[in-house]
Amino acid sequence: MNSDVQTPPGLCPGEEEQWIAAAKRGDYDAFESLVHKYERKVYALCLRLCGNPNDAQECAQETFLSVWQGLPFFRGDASFSTWLYRLTSNACMDFLRKEQRHRSAAGPSLDDEELNLDVADPGATPQSEAERKELRSAIEQGLSSLHEDYRTVLVLRELEQLSYDEIADTLELELGTVKSRISRGRKLLREFLVKNGNFFADSPSKKAEREGCK
Repeated sequence: MNSDVQTPPGLCPGEEEQWIAAAKRGDYDAFESLVHKYERKVYALCLRLCGNPNDAQECAQETFLSVWQGLPFFRGDASFSTWLYRLTSNACMDFLRKEQRHRSAAGPSLDDEELNLDVADPGATPQSEAERKELRSAIEQGLSSLHEDYRTVLVLRELEQLSYDEIADTLELELGTVKSRISRGRKLLREFLVKNGNFFADSPSKKAEREGCK
């Protein structure tokens, strides 16, 4: 196991590696410990990619089934968390393609800065809170209109805060493909929001400024 494994809060250093090693030998109790530590994170990602609790639960179960079946072959070339993201993303994309569904409950930003849609502002007025909820709903609708290839990279980048390199490793894509999909996905999402009156289109000067920075 390489050293870039992200140890969950409350987990003693090295304990996760012990669980992985034991689970690879068929120790189901060790596997249950891994499930307990990661089940919420996996379910949250499934919910963001699939769009409703029932589908998310099904994909989460499929993910952990894949983990159990794949652990004997896990060599640790990538961190366990990266491998887990990969299996989760694959399970969700396979499900979406099979069911031909294009929905999501995620709310990513349109730029590298966060919109912080999941964090309530304690000083927000009722009007600003209503506007925030309206924007989040619009973004969710926009994401649901995107192809799963674009939706997946946006969720991993904006909500899961993975780096471009981590996304490339997770989805087994070229780095250039990841950057291209994120850029295209943001553009399509912005166009959706502008069309529906949630964002204003760039002014000519702002557009020129953006193009000048490319």
